[in-house]
Parts: sequence; C-alpha cells; structure tokens
Amino acid sequence: MSMIRALEARYYTDPAIFEAEEAGLFARTWQFACHASQLQEVGDYVAFDLAGESLFAIKGRDDELRVFYNVCQHRAHRLVEGAGTARVVVCPYHAWTYELTGELRAGPNIKAVPGFDRSKICLTEVRAEIFLGFLFVNLDPDAAPMEDWFPGARDELEGFVPNWATLKPLEWVEVPEACNWKVSVENYSECYHCALNHPTFATGVIRPETYDIQPQGHCLRHTTECNDLGAMSYDINSGMANHDRYSSWYLWPLFSFQVYPGNILNTYHWRPVDAGRVVVWRGWYSVDGVENQVVSKLAVQDRDTTVAEDITLVESVQRGLGSRGYVPGPLVIDPDCGVNSEHSVMHLQRWMRQALER
Repeated sequence: MSMIRALEARYYTDPAIFEAEEAGLFARTWQFACHASQLQEVGDYVAFDLAGESLFAIKGRDDELRVFYNVCQHRAHRLVEGAGTARVVVCPYHAWTYELTGELRAGPNIKAVPGFDRSKICLTEVRAEIFLGFLFVNLDPDAAPMEDWFPGARDELEGFVPNWATLKPLEWVEVPEACNWKVSVENYSECYHCALNHPTFATGVIRPETYDIQPQGHCLRHTTECNDLGAMSYDINSGMANHDRYSSWYLWPLFSFQVYPGNILNTYHWRPVDAGRVVVWRGWYSVDGVENQVVSKLAVQDRDTTVAEDITLVESVQRGLGSRGYVPGPLVIDPDCGVNSEHSVMHLQRWMRQALER
C-alpha cells in the first residue's frame, strides 16, 4: 500500500463543504431522531432537526412510529414544536388538521373549493427504522435499509445488550466542541492517541495492545480485551452474556453505540452546528430510565476524564487546521492494524471524500 495522506484542511474549515454535507451527506444517510420510549402513547410526538429540515416523529393509533416533514401542505407553516401528545395534528396557522397517519382530515371552509379532494393531500413521510429502540431516519426515499449499511451490528449489539427492550434514556450530557464534526469523529475512531491522552480509559478498562477498529459496511467496530475488571469501581456481573467485555459500533456518519463492562449501554450523537462547531450528545441508559447510581457515576467520570481530555485535543486540531503552516501528513497505516494504526481514519476519510464527490 502506498503512503496515504490525511485530508486537506479545507474539508474541516470551508463553510461551503459543510453546506454540501448538510444538503447531501446528512440527507442521504441514517440519522438518529429520538428514542422510541419517548413515543409510548398514541399521539406522542417529538420534533427534531436534520440536514437543515424540521421533522417530527409521531405514534399512530396502529402503534406504528411515523416521521414527517414538519410543514403544513397548505401554506407551509410549521406544525409542531418540541414534544407532546396530540389527538390529531392541527396547523397553528389555518387549523388544517391531519390524522396521525399524515392524511388531511379537515380544514376550515375547504368544502367551498370546487373539486377539492381531501384524499390527495398528505404530509410528506420520511423513511424510518427502529434500531434496538432507537429511531433512525433517512431523507433519501431510495436508501438501503440499515442492515445493508451496518451489516451484523444489530445482532452483535443484541448480544452485548440483551435487555435493550427495557432500556430508556436516563441522562443526556451535552458536550459543545469548537471543531468540525469530522475532527471529533476521527478522534473517536482511533486509539493511536489513547495511551498518551486517556489514562483512565487506557489503563482502567481496556488492554490497549488488543484494541482494534475494523469496518463492517459503514460501521466501524471497536473491539478489545479488558483489563482485570476486579479493580472496577462497580460490580460488572450483570448475569448477562458479554458482561466482562467492552465494544463499540460507530454508525457512519453521526452516531455510535458503546457498551461498557456490566452491559452498560451509552451512545454518542454528533450534532454538527457549522463548519467549526459540533455538539456531542452523550446518552446514558438504564432499565425503565430509573435512577441508577452506577450509570450516573460512570457518566460523571466519563465527562471528567475521556470527554474533557478529547475536547482539548479536538479543539487544538481545529485551530491547527486553520494554520498556514499545516501540510497534511501521512496516516500511520500498520498492515497488522491494532491500536497504533490509523487504518480506521483511512476508511473514514475515504467515506468523507466519497460523500462530497457524490
């Protein structure tokens, strides 16, 4: 393999590239919307933003979760804000009313319009899938299903989180970072920097010499052997399979599932703001979303150690990308892969280039 250089700085600093990603990449890939437990009752809805669009998910009377563009088909007013419950969806502008399936139900004086056919008007629906209790959407109506994008990830995660159906969000930790989303994702997707910068993670959980990251479709699978877990600050023996293991599944481009010893699920959700800013939402989960001291303490420890350490790193990289003196260096690609190789960054940067070329 010939030497492969890192991406040019403009991929991380040019606002025009970010705009192209928002219009293309983010609109053609599977994106996290909300946790299905937020839509438990008929009519429960959650509004969210994606790729410059406002969308909302809502639970129908048939218990199906549907996702629609958040725009009235009459004269384009936004339909809902935030989260709530609705018997029907009523536009605040002219009270056009939609069923939970998106079909137009009624509107003031519409019968006065000659030839008005109510059955031909419906909110615009978006592709959606539930992935282990997490609702994902894709604005591309022709997108391949998540199993094609991330082969094997769902089954593997079920093996690490057998109780996923009973888990609900316990806490969301919002982490603003002054860097391009790709800088943050690349940092997450290699452990070449771990021994030097993450002593708690590298010595307290994993055995760094066994850490590896390999692609599965557009998933990057992190695997490792763990240290002597008898020194952990909590009892990892959950009685479930894989309780003594750590693993991670990064789903291109903006979401990752992690499982800590004890089958403790946590997630990363990157929410790009602009070319130089991203907010990372760290999700922590417990059975029925009830208070769990182990999970809560892990969330605090994570924020104070690995997350805080990474903020310093990625923000320094972003500043460096703006320097006239930066010339992209060669990635360290070890044919044997492993913790001191950047082969995972090579795959990521290939996907990044391909997304813009498309």
